[in-house]
Amino acid sequence: MSAEAKVSVASLPIALDAAGGDNGVAPNVEGAVLAARAGVSVLLVGERVALHAELGKYPGSAALPLEIVDAPDVIGMDEHAAGVRSRSGASINVCTRLVKDGRAAAAVSMGHSGATMASALLTFGRIKGVERPAILTHLPARGGMTTLLDAGANADVKASSYAQWARLATVYLKVLEDHDNPTVGLLSIGEEDHKGSALVIEAHALLRALHGKGINFHGNVEGRDIFLGTTDIVVTDGFTGNVVLKLAEGEARVMFGWIRDALNSGLKSRLGGLLVRGSLRGLADRMDPSTYGASILIGVRGLAFIGHGSANATAVKNALLRASRAHEGKLLPRLEVAFGEGAAPLVGTEA
Repeated sequence: MSAEAKVSVASLPIALDAAGGDNGVAPNVEGAVLAARAGVSVLLVGERVALHAELGKYPGSAALPLEIVDAPDVIGMDEHAAGVRSRSGASINVCTRLVKDGRAAAAVSMGHSGATMASALLTFGRIKGVERPAILTHLPARGGMTTLLDAGANADVKASSYAQWARLATVYLKVLEDHDNPTVGLLSIGEEDHKGSALVIEAHALLRALHGKGINFHGNVEGRDIFLGTTDIVVTDGFTGNVVLKLAEGEARVMFGWIRDALNSGLKSRLGGLLVRGSLRGLADRMDPSTYGASILIGVRGLAFIGHGSANATAVKNALLRASRAHEGKLLPRLEVAFGEGAAPLVGTEA
């Protein structure tokens, strides 16, 4: 289900770090206005005067479910995430406290990803039974999308982390994508059970033992399978996952550059380009990261979504809609149930 889908007004607003990101308040405020028009209530967190000035550019915004919450400080994109601990007035810390205090349903930030992860972990803590939260993201694939995690939160992991992430992602897809029994693949260098590092082989055995116990384990998958849609979910460590994510984004930009150059290479090519413009625009939309808006930090006891620093208003809007749907679908309580009493134990040894 696309994040574009219209939603009803949530019982709680979404807290948006309106000061975060490469481009300041402008795309955050515009995205919040678009989300509010779609029915999502938003708390704009940042420097009050700047946000009022930006919001004033949108006629009728006073009638929308938008509220400004003052935050005098912001952790810049070039600053260290460790500043989260000492800067209580930073916009991302204000956002996560609003969630913790029950005044907001979720926190969304296009700002410093490390600071967002640190703030969410420090403020919310972890779901019982989850050792390390992961960044869950989506990549375009044949027939739809592939859900990938971890996309950058944990470079060094245990075998048990793969199993925990598989279960988290399974529940996530059931709640947000209406997927009854998503398949899980373990990223490796070959499909055979014995392929991969010692850690991957150990994780494979653990996932295989948990097949049918809340996890629908397909087996090992290779890098190409991510884009073929071989499985609905692919689990890997955060170092590899982040490389995959950045490689996919970079390749998409290069590919569209090649297509643009080819279609502008001569008169016949330009005429042909006019004929396929609509199809290419649809393809570009499918590969646009703004479609899903932001990636969830899954495994913490609160809803936190992390977007690109260069996010545009569309990405901000879709992130807010996705966060609202996660809250309305009771994602967090369902994740906690999945790791509660009676669930199959997810155990492993240190990597």
